[in-house]
Amino acid sequence: MAKPGYRLALFATLLTVVVVVLGAYTRLTHAGLGCPDWPGCYGFLGVPMSEHKQALAEMRFPEAPVEVAKGWYEMVHRYFAGSLGLVILALAVHALRRRGEPGQPLKLPLLLLGLVILQGAFGMWTVTLKLWPQVVTAHLLGGFATLSLLFLLTLRLSGAARALASFSVHLRRLAALGLLLVIGQIALGGWVSSNYAAVACVDLPTCHGEWWPAMDFANGFHLTQHIGPNYLGGQLDSDARTAIHMTHRLGAVALTLVLLLLAWQLRRAGLPRLAGLLLLALGVQIALGISNVVFHLPLLVAVAHNAGGALLLLTMVLINYRVSAAVTSASRATVEQAAIVPLPCK
Repeated sequence: MAKPGYRLALFATLLTVVVVVLGAYTRLTHAGLGCPDWPGCYGFLGVPMSEHKQALAEMRFPEAPVEVAKGWYEMVHRYFAGSLGLVILALAVHALRRRGEPGQPLKLPLLLLGLVILQGAFGMWTVTLKLWPQVVTAHLLGGFATLSLLFLLTLRLSGAARALASFSVHLRRLAALGLLLVIGQIALGGWVSSNYAAVACVDLPTCHGEWWPAMDFANGFHLTQHIGPNYLGGQLDSDARTAIHMTHRLGAVALTLVLLLLAWQLRRAGLPRLAGLLLLALGVQIALGISNVVFHLPLLVAVAHNAGGALLLLTMVLINYRVSAAVTSASRATVEQAAIVPLPCK
């Protein structure tokens, strides 16, 4: 039976999916600086629409001419993100009021509240630091972390049965490895996007017609470079962007092999539905990634690729939740069984 707060947590999870997709759309339409200030837009609560307001906006920010469409992309994303923050605040208040009740998580809602506050700061720094790649990537990872933790909270409040058959510790470790690799691949994807390296290679399976093209890893992954005046469009040269793109490709290959092995192990362990869901999410993400290269990064496909990453991440959270719960339940059962076994008489 679902616990109080389940529907609110589920709503927050779905709202986070919308926020993540809107964030991807904003980034991919180069609207990250559609409003040059934060939290408003050119000093207004919304995008300036009248001629008077636009003239005032351009006087305030002469280096950033008003682009109405890009401004609205950015502001709609902020409106939804702000609404999500209020919902997470409600979840935290609900958890505090019901603390001590059986099955009511407290640390997780409070962690989410802290995370969404940090996300607000990253949103501000994304604008004030002019799309600095480190901040943009961290902001993206924070969004995916918020999504995965909200989904975990939803699972914990769902009241779904957690007792499963006993699984090996090897399966739990493989699932954890898969989750870590998915997070790493999402981080690489964010680094590709924030450095505008998605079209650094326009052919498959080679890049520039070579299996190992010229690449500059030192500059491509120089994480401590100084903050530049504006990163819109990127500042790296071709070899550095190629290095980022190829690293993302190689990461995708490694991740695919691990997740295929995990799907096989899940099927052997008697979880064919989870295995099928994993293969579906993986297959969709691979197809979208290939389409981005073949069709030269069409907007809808690129946005769908971000959504596919979210789906794959949630799938891995679900798998780890089920498998770890099963191992924990099995371990407790073993301890309880050992406790009631009578000792032999001397």
